[in-house]
Amino acid sequence: MIRFLIHNIRWLSVGFLLTFASTGGQTWFISLCSSSIKEQFALSDGAWGGIYTLATLASAVIMFWQGSIVDRVPPRYVTLITACLFALAAVGMAVGQSVWILGCSLFLLRFCGQGMFGHIAMTTLGRWFVNHRGRAVALANLGYPASEILLAAPAVIIIEAFGWQALWICVAIFVFLIFVPTMAALLRTDRVPTQLTEQHVLSGLQGRHWARHDAMRHWLLPALLPTLLTPGLMGTVLFFNQTHLAELKGWKLVAMAPAFSCFALSGVMASFWAGWAVDRFGGHRLIPFLLLPIGFGMALVSQATSITAWYLALGSMGITMGMSSALWGAVLPALYGTRHLGSIRSLTTTVMVFSTAIGPGLTGLLIDWGVDFTTQCIGFSAWCFVIAAGSFFIEQKLTKELTLPAQ
Repeated sequence: MIRFLIHNIRWLSVGFLLTFASTGGQTWFISLCSSSIKEQFALSDGAWGGIYTLATLASAVIMFWQGSIVDRVPPRYVTLITACLFALAAVGMAVGQSVWILGCSLFLLRFCGQGMFGHIAMTTLGRWFVNHRGRAVALANLGYPASEILLAAPAVIIIEAFGWQALWICVAIFVFLIFVPTMAALLRTDRVPTQLTEQHVLSGLQGRHWARHDAMRHWLLPALLPTLLTPGLMGTVLFFNQTHLAELKGWKLVAMAPAFSCFALSGVMASFWAGWAVDRFGGHRLIPFLLLPIGFGMALVSQATSITAWYLALGSMGITMGMSSALWGAVLPALYGTRHLGSIRSLTTTVMVFSTAIGPGLTGLLIDWGVDFTTQCIGFSAWCFVIAAGSFFIEQKLTKELTLPAQ
């Protein structure tokens, strides 16, 4: 592992920095400002959730439409343009005085941060690495937990000391002055894989390079959609409603913030384990187990009376998130080939973004209608366990199909 890291540090750094910088577009980070935003713009839980949902849905539509750009344009240009739009969105969050500017800024944060940064990282790594793809994806995905460990507490401190707008000024400064120059230097040339010939002929199921429309017609992708969308949905609704949960449980937000370290550390361990297991056994073997930890975590939240349960719940959720990051980054190239990987990943990323869009609006409306979030978590937990049970049948059928000869 150390030798692999040393020899590929430049390219792994690209993936790591992209996932790290995506923090500003992630729900857990944006939701730290939820109470302040609702107060400043006089928004109810339902109205705030509705704006967030519309912004995220718009980003999902654009992702589906333009996500395949990474198949046509070099990573350097896609990354730098996305980063500049991301920084512009952070400035909009800091200085905007209307709900319209808030909505537009949220759209760009979600599209660039949550959507494109991770999409660029996983698509490029999927092409750059062949034999050690699972390991490369696991290492690059460390950017997610690293940001959660390093940024959660400072973000809360900045908000309490200087106001929520100051947090977004810091984000814009980081992107313009640090992230953009660093990525421009790292991506000045593209990586040429050692096994160049193998990389170009690496195919998926049935020995084919699957186009997006073909994958959508095949049984596998529709069957996997519930499993694909659930981690993002669960994580989004929990993080988006953390301030509401704090009020409901009588917990202090500053006492809840360190729990992101549990989330991050468990995610790191799960990601490394999943990366090894994908390379050793095949990623499809992990699919039935993916949603079990997050289902357990949502059940914990629903019954929690002590803040300790919040830490355990985030630790359980981190296991699923870490597994998910390593799993899909390595499995999709193996299932569908690499020729149209950007197009395929844009579809799965759209599904993920769409799932994170419906959660805040739905839970916000339910809260406005008197269904508190802890009650909702019971239903979310049941959903996870039902989908996990169905995934066992998907794994068995997929295992048989993987043994079929190429057509």
